[in-house]
Amino acid sequence: MRLQVVEPRRLYRQIADQIRTLIGKGEVAPGARLPAERDLARQLGVSRPSLREALIALEVEGLLDVRVGSGIYVTQADGRGRAVEINGASGPFEVIRARWMIEGDCAALAAKNGTAAQLRSIRKTHADLQREAKRHHNPLDADRAFHVAIAEATGNSALELVVQTLWDQRVGPLYRALEMKLEYPAMAEETTDEHEAVLAAILAREPAAARTAMRRHMDMTKKRYSKDWKEAGK
Repeated sequence: MRLQVVEPRRLYRQIADQIRTLIGKGEVAPGARLPAERDLARQLGVSRPSLREALIALEVEGLLDVRVGSGIYVTQADGRGRAVEINGASGPFEVIRARWMIEGDCAALAAKNGTAAQLRSIRKTHADLQREAKRHHNPLDADRAFHVAIAEATGNSALELVVQTLWDQRVGPLYRALEMKLEYPAMAEETTDEHEAVLAAILAREPAAARTAMRRHMDMTKKRYSKDWKEAGK
């Protein structure tokens, strides 16, 4: 008897498979608009964040077209889509939750253990972010440098590696596809303000406050990417 290894499947991929099957069976025709996100989530019995991850995955594959302010439309009839390497990608909200847990403690450890030189580095990356934010509403490289500098200040190289790995997911195709739909001009200012609170707590050597500030930053990030499609850009 030959058995195949059972692979765990992320929830958003299970949801995507259901929608893909409906398209493949012709139950939803090309050009048709799917029910509203809230209604779809209710029908499937899943959370809106998990559904949103599935919809974005299907758009990256080329099966759906998520039009901000309009709706979600089917683009292909066969349910197969184009070959896009997203099999190993974490869902955007998975990434945010992991960062909430890990980077909150990183900020606390940086406040507690960071050397003077490391704290100066964090301050510098924040200044760089403020400068870059004047040029672009989502300066990813400067944003990454700030978070990695905090991880470096924990004194734990494994945590630094984890944060870098999370950032690889954070700039992956699913996360960026969702983010680009919901970016808006004031986003950089909001992000730098949240970073400012993290920085202040770290420089003050207040671990609990640093953890709280970082987790609030992640909570606000989730809120930004949970915004109703019709409200995007506001």
